[in-house]
Amino acid sequence: MKKKYLIIAFAVIVSPKFLFAQDANKSVLKTLLVGYYTIESDLVQSNSKAVAVHAGEFLKTVNNADMKAAPVAEMKKFMQLQKKLTDDATYMSKSTDLAYQRIRFAIFSTNFYQLAKAIKISDKPIYYDYCPMKKSYWLAADEGIKNPYYDSPMQDCGMVSETFNN
Repeated sequence: MKKKYLIIAFAVIVSPKFLFAQDANKSVLKTLLVGYYTIESDLVQSNSKAVAVHAGEFLKTVNNADMKAAPVAEMKKFMQLQKKLTDDATYMSKSTDLAYQRIRFAIFSTNFYQLAKAIKISDKPIYYDYCPMKKSYWLAADEGIKNPYYDSPMQDCGMVSETFNN
């Protein structure tokens, strides 16, 4: 009987910590997704200074992300992509050359897509859009096309390639 009570007491003590750790992991991932969308929006607006600032903020978040409490598969995938995402954000944060930032964003988008496909980071649909002229992809929160690779006359160029929310 004592054993039963000990098991129940242990479960009561450990469960909230486990659930909190999972919530913290999801919160970090959602913050990264919001950061990605912010950079995308800056590029749509052709605001290279904002791209640099927000890429710097993304960089801090990805560098400080603690995924140790995440399920092993999620932690491994995150760790595998963390360096790439860090590099991408670093390059965009250190430049105000819009053309260069857009080139780096294409690489960043490919890496972030791998993360978003492997780990559920949003309860809402994520749209994986494609620009046939740049032969590049990006993730979007909305179904409507707002192409981050071009200025205003070409911002509706592209199509939704895939929709997912794991």
